[in-house]
Formats: sequence, C-alpha cells, structure tokens
Amino acid sequence: MTDPKTIDPTTGFDRRAVLKGAAAAVGAAAGSGVVTGFPAIWAQNIKDVTLRQFGTGVSNLNAIADQVKKDLGFTLRMTALDSDSVTQRAVTQPDSYDIADIEYWIAKKVFPSGALQPMEVKKIKYYDQIVPIFTTGKLTPDSVVAQGTAPSTVGFVEGPGAKTFAKAPTEWMTLIPTIYNADTLGIRPDLVGRPITNWKDILDPKFKGKTSILNIPSIGIMDAAMICESAGILKYGDKGNMTEAEIDTTIATLIEAKKAGQFRAFWKTFDESVNLMTSGEVVIQSMWSPAVTAVRSKGVPCVYQPLAEGYRAWGGGLGIGKNVKGLVLDAAYEYINWYLSGWCGAYLNRQGYYSACLSTAKQHMSADEWGFWMEGKPAVSDILSPDGKVLEKAGAVRDGGSFEERMGKVACWNAVMDKDRYMVRKWNEFIAA
Repeated sequence: MTDPKTIDPTTGFDRRAVLKGAAAAVGAAAGSGVVTGFPAIWAQNIKDVTLRQFGTGVSNLNAIADQVKKDLGFTLRMTALDSDSVTQRAVTQPDSYDIADIEYWIAKKVFPSGALQPMEVKKIKYYDQIVPIFTTGKLTPDSVVAQGTAPSTVGFVEGPGAKTFAKAPTEWMTLIPTIYNADTLGIRPDLVGRPITNWKDILDPKFKGKTSILNIPSIGIMDAAMICESAGILKYGDKGNMTEAEIDTTIATLIEAKKAGQFRAFWKTFDESVNLMTSGEVVIQSMWSPAVTAVRSKGVPCVYQPLAEGYRAWGGGLGIGKNVKGLVLDAAYEYINWYLSGWCGAYLNRQGYYSACLSTAKQHMSADEWGFWMEGKPAVSDILSPDGKVLEKAGAVRDGGSFEERMGKVACWNAVMDKDRYMVRKWNEFIAA
C-alpha cells in the first residue's frame, strides 16, 4: 500500500505526489499480481484505474471528479442516487462500486451486512486532523453527544473482518468522514410576515398550505421530532430511537396537520426544495444549506433560520467496497487521502457544508472566505460560490454564525432507530394519508 507519509505536506496530493509514493506501493501491488516491474509501471498503471463511486447528489459533484483526474491521474466515475436507492445498492450490489459515498445513518444499515471493508486508520494521512465529532463524538471536551445516530457511534469496528460497531475509536474505521452540516428550517423572510424562532412555527395555521418537510423517512422523522418537541406535544426519551408509542404520536401529529391542509408538498430532492421556495409556493420548510444558497443565487431572499431548540445534524463519508483490492484499493486510499488534503474541503465549505479536516481546507480558502463561512465574521468582499457566482454581498454574515455556534447547537443527528421498519411503515401511512 502507499504510505501516506510519502506525500509532501506542502503540496498535498498531486501528480508528483503520486509518483513519489509509487515506490512504497509497488511491493503491495506486485504482491497482488497487479504489477511486476518498477515504480514507474505502478504509476503508469494507476492512471488506467477507474474508481466507481455512488452516493447522493449532495457530494457526487463533477468538479470533484475533474480535480481527481487533474491531481491524481486516475478516473472517478460518479453515480448520484436518492438515499433509499443508495442504501439498497450498497447492500445488494457490492460488486457494482468501489467507493460508497454515504451518510452515517445509512452506514448503520449497510455496514453490518459486510458490504464494506473496514479501513486502516494508519493509512489515513490526516486522521489526527479530523474534527472530533467523528472520533470522540464531541465538538469540545465538554460537549454532550447529541441524540440520534451520531457518526462516532458507527464510525469504528474492532478489526478487519468486523461487522459490529465499536464503542470507542479503534484502528479500523467504517467510513472516512468528508462532509456534514447543521440543518434547520429555511424561510422566505419577505413572505412569512413575522419572526421565526422555533421549529413549531412550521405548524402555525398562518402558513397553511405553504409549508413542506422532506420525504426521506430517516431524516423527515427527525424534523418531525424537533417540531413536536418544540410544540410541547411530546418529550422524547431519545428522538433518535423512539418507542412505538412515540412514533405513533409523531405520525398522528403529521397526519392531523396534513389533513388540515398545512403542507403544500413533500420533497425528496435538492431541486424540488429549491423550486418550492423560489416560486413562493412554500414560505417555511425543511431545507439543506446549499439549497438556501441556490435560492439566494436566483435573487430570491431566503434564510437558513437558527431556531431556539437547535439543529438537526447529518454527516457523510467515504467507504470502500468489500471486494476492492490490489491497485484499485491503493487508488481508493490515494483518493480518500486527497479528499481530506484541502482542495475538496474548501470546495464543500464554499457551498455551505463543513469539511472533516478544517485545517487543510483553510489553506485553500482566502482569509475573507474563512472568516465568513467558519468564523461568523461579516464578509469583507462579495462571497462567491465554487463556480464564481455571487452568493453573498460584502457585509453579509452567515446564517447561524460561526462553525462552533452552529455545530455546538446540534440537538440530534439523522438516525436509524431500533424500530426503523415500524417507523418507515408509519411514515408511509402519513405520506399516503
């Protein structure tokens, strides 16, 4: 395998770095029967590798594949699917992919099937710089691990063949974290007509027929829990692991609101949420941060509203298929280490997400960008999207403030419950009601 320590820390992963690392990799590659010659042959062969990746549209971005080709020399072929399809493919078609780009709640469903192979911490160059949310579960030593499927609870296993999750960090990871965020409600400030301060505001009859929540059960149920608890309808023992009675009350609340005409729609895709908000059909809804940004880029006012009860968080990472080996496995580790080396993290940060290695991403952002996205400072100049569009004018401050302010107020993570099948059945009853 390629020793990550051969990578020049001043340049990160680029073509020269791959060539420098070839000597370390040739032994393993030769042992697997992939190459039988010199390091130059390994370097030449890796250019012929195509890594097959699938995941949701959130992070399967063409710009990342283009940069991989430029920096590492091999091809990254991406397929974007919805969350349910991602879960199904990961388990039932393990030979159809090399890299699974999945969320941690999906990992809770997928990893016990044996479809993914544990990854060696010692091969992850930037492991020590990964945000501790993904290792200890705590943003700061005094933080409390939030309810739900916190990434740290499904992030490690005990060994190379393990399928059950470890209770503390080990030398083997299930996913290498890449992307995460603190989610809340998006609003049209020009149309809501009053301050929005709580999750329960989505149930206000004033917004009848102009609200929406997302129709992905494992995520939507967590938004519903935040709403119900905010409204005083129910105090959950653990929002991320509800009892059947708690599920029943939550779904009954949603059905009652639906029958009263409270909801305009239930969206599944990024674009659907953007269109609902841009058109004004919806004025308050579940949203993802970049969707809010996309609405603003169309010249339509939209705010990712901080709420008194805190945020619902999610996180994703890269896993390696169980059958990946030899030169393709070497390339997979090269790619994962590149992902954490800075360029990709800065790209994700500029979209309103957070990167798993903030220290490397910072090196690829201007002081003004870092101040706006990460420190809650007013923008000195216009803030641009990765493709150069103006997202925010000079003087703007990010909704919710700094990284610590937002990720420090996470109330729950997207979750897979013990009663998951029961919950999904009840959720479908709500959508069909």
